[in-house]
Amino acid sequence: MLFGRFARQAIGSWKTLLSLRPRDVVHFCRVHRRSIGYWSLQTINFACFLHLFGEHVATLSYVEGPSMMPTMSMNGELTLELKRINPAELKRGDLVTYISPLDPTRRVCKRVTGLPGDVVCVDPTGQYAPSTEHVVIPRNHLWVTGDNLPYSRDSRMYGPVPFGLVKGKLYARVLPWRDRGVFRNTFEYID
Repeated sequence: MLFGRFARQAIGSWKTLLSLRPRDVVHFCRVHRRSIGYWSLQTINFACFLHLFGEHVATLSYVEGPSMMPTMSMNGELTLELKRINPAELKRGDLVTYISPLDPTRRVCKRVTGLPGDVVCVDPTGQYAPSTEHVVIPRNHLWVTGDNLPYSRDSRMYGPVPFGLVKGKLYARVLPWRDRGVFRNTFEYID
């Protein structure tokens, strides 16, 4: 009944539209607040929340490839990636994701093996550089390597990774379900 009067008033001229009583508009909004428009706005709000949460707090990431075997399966795993990190607080042995310096459209996952100021052997395998070559990691950079060195393109190829490229830290394995669990830092630092 009220909706019919409201609709007739709204369809009329601008003069009629402007003459609506605030009480009628408020009542209409209360009665029909759970309409399609209301739920559309709630859906948009929720989508915005999910987007912001995924970009700045945490997200589920799919990791695949041979470079992180045996820590990660070559067939792929679903992991929980923390986005709200301070790169200066990373430790040796942490698993990080960063934008590849070789291909900026790719994100890669590697293990931190050197922090700013550390002296690291460029390539202990001797594949990319003599095993006697060492480098000092500059300020605001990390040295990262894959767990499966023969199949990993990492700092041995492109040098230290700037903190600005680091996008997250892997926290836990979610799928496959039988292997779920938090990633433990088992890295042993030899001084």
